[in-house]
Amino acid sequence: MLGDRNAEKAMLETIRDYWNTHIHDLEITRHPVGTMGFFSDLDEYHFEKLSHLLRLVDFDGFRDRRVLEVGCGAGTDLVRFALGGAKVTGVDLASSAIKLARKNFALRGLEADFHEASGESLPFSDNSFDLVYAHGVVQYTANDRHLIKECHRVLKPGCESVFQVYNRISWLNALSKLMKVGLEHEDAPVLRKYSHGEFCSLLKDFNEAVVVTERFPVRSRLHGGWKGAVYNELFVPIFNILPRALIRRFGWHLLAFCKK
Repeated sequence: MLGDRNAEKAMLETIRDYWNTHIHDLEITRHPVGTMGFFSDLDEYHFEKLSHLLRLVDFDGFRDRRVLEVGCGAGTDLVRFALGGAKVTGVDLASSAIKLARKNFALRGLEADFHEASGESLPFSDNSFDLVYAHGVVQYTANDRHLIKECHRVLKPGCESVFQVYNRISWLNALSKLMKVGLEHEDAPVLRKYSHGEFCSLLKDFNEAVVVTERFPVRSRLHGGWKGAVYNELFVPIFNILPRALIRRFGWHLLAFCKK
């Protein structure tokens, strides 16, 4: 038992060390880290590649209500909730992410409560939040079930949690193997991909859970050379003229909207 706890603690530290030096999307901006130009570039790129979030997530629908983001990173999504009038709280395991998020909010004149903490042990009372949002964190955590249970615990009854994970049966997973191009953060200490059924089994404590498949190909700024040209000029246009009904199940992201 003690050995298991020590192993879990060691893995948590390994994950923390990795994410302190591998925050999402930092390579797409040429502005100095921590400047307004830097954060604007992150926001533009994030919602360019994940435009479906603006359609599916009601960032303006939580005015004067409490929103928690688990794995907040530099605060890109949390800023959207704050601009909509929500009372926001951000949690991240990486101290470097929390520092960036605080700077992001300060530059915009926005208020937030930030905590350096694990999503598997949230420092909040039961039934504290009107929304718990965890986009792009479940697949990287040491114990995904513990994280989901913690999100459920701190969510108010009748309220919603939003989770995102990677779809194992997806166009991007297949393409990366075909083109021999590594996926983003494929070297992370923990990286899981889920089937629809596996993801749903994680959400069984919620009264309702609706899972949708999203993230289809858009032009990439990160990959150059002939592989980047083939992807941007050939693969993306061809894939996106296919009927959505035909390709829907192969989206890279599984998004869950869950009610307690």
